[in-house]
Amino acid sequence: MKYVVLLRGVNVGGNHRVPKAEFEQVLNSLGFTDVTVYINSGNAVFSSKRAPIAKNVQTALEKHFGFDIPTLILSGHKIKAIAVAIPSEWTNDKPRSDKSGQKSDILYLFDDINTPYIIEKLGHKPDIETMIYIDGAILATISRKNQSKGSLQRLIGSKLYHQVTIRNISTAKKLAELVD
Repeated sequence: MKYVVLLRGVNVGGNHRVPKAEFEQVLNSLGFTDVTVYINSGNAVFSSKRAPIAKNVQTALEKHFGFDIPTLILSGHKIKAIAVAIPSEWTNDKPRSDKSGQKSDILYLFDDINTPYIIEKLGHKPDIETMIYIDGAILATISRKNQSKGSLQRLIGSKLYHQVTIRNISTAKKLAELVD
């Protein structure tokens, strides 16, 4: 069966570096097969005959790299269900000087906060942003002009921030493609 491992807070601004080759090496050493690391932001797809335990993977990564690495593992089925739930009209446009376009992200949820009520706890602002809960994730989109006013801006640095790992919708769709 296929799984996706998502690492939180690695390779951001040159901190907590987890090179792709070493990440792949650690996953292979745990007996996982068909390992594919996607872009250098802590995403990997792999096969395993048994359901992997996130804590075991996290421990191996932390031992190898020497720092804390919050680790989330989702089944390929869940990754595909999340990607399929992304509304087709959502885009993740590059920032422009006129602030046109959308910013669309997936907040993958660690087990402690994987509940539909998490949207309220995030301080969802339905007048300027759309958030959709699906088991394992929050799908979120906001116009670039309102991005600085959105609930995700307030999430940074909060207690909840440490219980999510965020990817843009392009990455979410690519991970779903890789598990196929």
